[in-house]
Amino acid sequence: MKAAFYTLGCKVNQYEAQILEQLFSAAGYEIVPHTEPADVYVINSCTVTATGDQKTRRMLRHLKSQNPDAVVALTGCYPQAFPDAADRLPEADVVTGARGRERLTALVERARVTGERIVDIRPHERGESFEPMRAEQFSERTRAFVKIEDGCERYCAYCIIPTARGPVRSKKPDELRAELEGLAKAGYREAVLVGINLSCYGKDLGLRLIDAVELACSVEGIERVRLGSLEPELLTDGDIERMSRQPKLCPQFHLSLQSGCDATLKRMNRHYDAVEYARIAGSLRRHFDNCAVTTDIMVGFPGEDEAEFAQSLAFAEEIALAKAHVFAYSRRPGTHAADMPGQVP
Repeated sequence: MKAAFYTLGCKVNQYEAQILEQLFSAAGYEIVPHTEPADVYVINSCTVTATGDQKTRRMLRHLKSQNPDAVVALTGCYPQAFPDAADRLPEADVVTGARGRERLTALVERARVTGERIVDIRPHERGESFEPMRAEQFSERTRAFVKIEDGCERYCAYCIIPTARGPVRSKKPDELRAELEGLAKAGYREAVLVGINLSCYGKDLGLRLIDAVELACSVEGIERVRLGSLEPELLTDGDIERMSRQPKLCPQFHLSLQSGCDATLKRMNRHYDAVEYARIAGSLRRHFDNCAVTTDIMVGFPGEDEAEFAQSLAFAEEIALAKAHVFAYSRRPGTHAADMPGQVP
């Protein structure tokens, strides 16, 4: 039996796809590229933007038309955030969400044996724990992603991810150390700590992100540690100072900006203003020699006019970013911004 995977979205999704590959491999499947014939295809979806949803639906149709006898499973953020929409996709033989990945192999096997269509999307719950998972290797990668946090409770006006990912929960330190030690023994020298809201790591454990950074840097065999995307206002000067003492930490920081205009940031329900963002970027540059600060910038948020756009652009130029991912606002049903006046065409 052969299984193939197609993953959309962030580094957390890439990590989780690796976990799913391990689960199917342990169940006796040979893992092959999604471009090859397989008995099972798993689409690990992203729903940050409408474009991600469109790519998911397009890939579903493509895989089913090319492999009508295969079982096609849809999992991840899209069905978790929009279960009714996912349920209406006839090409998906199995539909699950962003919880309980360990069940997927059994659900796929059931669909293969019985021919029934299975929809098993379990809602998030307050107090749910971090899902146990440990990566052993990463196909065709020299860098290991290590998911240490899941969930988000910031509720930015444009974002559906709190619905898709649920409350903040964190990997326990002993589990993190064991995973990193295993990856080091497997030959990985570089680890990237990732999360849905990475800066919130440890909120449920009485810890902070810096605790995970120091732990990762202490693991023998891991020679470089990187961080995924960060919410800037959750980084304190004390945390940054402690980070600067870790020679293994790569001084590249992706601080999500979204807008350089305070009025836009307020409507977005972001929890900082341009002055605070500049202060945090400055703190990083003081503590790390020649560090790189990269970011995301959204354009076309509801109510953004030419003056707000110009202010955001001027701030981006002033802050001297190493790189910026600039993208258009995507209207997501179920978010506050979806019903805001002043939608930008």
